[in-house]
Amino acid sequence: MKDIQMYLGLKKEKFNFRTGDTVKVHTKVVEGESERIQVFDGVVVSRRGSGIAETITVRKVSYGVGVERIFPINSPRIDKIEVAKTGKVRRSKIYYLRGLAGKSARLAESVQKEAGIAPVSVEPTASTAVQAAPVAGDSKVTNLTKG
Repeated sequence: MKDIQMYLGLKKEKFNFRTGDTVKVHTKVVEGESERIQVFDGVVVSRRGSGIAETITVRKVSYGVGVERIFPINSPRIDKIEVAKTGKVRRSKIYYLRGLAGKSARLAESVQKEAGIAPVSVEPTASTAVQAAPVAGDSKVTNLTKG
């Protein structure tokens, strides 16, 4: 029974982000009769759990105050999760960010090459190259500059 509940509750899309990435979490907020989308953007501090119980902790600094929020990934209230930047960290939990402030709290950005895209070199072909055609009857070249 637990396996069936787990299968039915899982979202179809796979979230491709890691600890240290800067993400934008779009959550559905119900206020009275209306429903709107609220965006919480910050750094993923940790991922824990698996399957339907998987959660992420996202941290941001708002008006000088550190704010951390825990999101269940498979919650129906989460509309989508976008990766804004990928961070380069060597830990699965980066709780040490809590004690850092200012520029020291920044993470190095990981530069990843896109797979399958190679640089293209353009070589001139006969149709694109401009060639001077000889003019019939003129055997000498005239100098157009004065002097």
